[in-house]
Amino acid sequence: MRSLSAARIGAQVRALRMAAGVSAGQLALVSGISSSMLSRIERGLVSPSVETLERLAQGLHVPVSRFFSDQARRTDFCHVRAGRGVLVDRIGAVADYRYALLGHLLSGNLFVEPYLVTLLPGADPYAAFQHPGLKFLYFLSGEVSYRYGAKVVRVRAGDSLLFDATALHGIEAIQVQPVSYLSVVFTLRE
Repeated sequence: MRSLSAARIGAQVRALRMAAGVSAGQLALVSGISSSMLSRIERGLVSPSVETLERLAQGLHVPVSRFFSDQARRTDFCHVRAGRGVLVDRIGAVADYRYALLGHLLSGNLFVEPYLVTLLPGADPYAAFQHPGLKFLYFLSGEVSYRYGAKVVRVRAGDSLLFDATALHGIEAIQVQPVSYLSVVFTLRE
């Protein structure tokens, strides 16, 4: 009789193998288990040992914990068509910085805020942003001097930044307009 836990683990092993583009034979070989054992695991017919799961995880280059995540119940998916991001009036927003929210997820413990930020004509530099989380910026147009703590870097279209957003940060000077960039903030939900 198939156990629900074995079936879930097997489905995860198969999904991860397929996502990695690895055949069952290849995974069995690099993991040091037989192809028939891998087949039984993926079909949920056997409960693999911790050692076998460790071997499979190494073969797939993932942590063992990935076999226990319930991806089938995760249904968050957000599609925002070009030019359809939701304009957001952010509390304490800097004048002439326009934020278009590009998506949202409602489940999980990671809160992700992807924005398309456009500096409108008349926008002034502002280098005093500070908030929890990690921030990723990808510049689409323009050229600016960007401050992070005591460091200032010159960035332009195609450049990216990734940093801890608890330090003071922001645009110190605008060299070339128009300026637009993708801003993604990652924080843990409480």
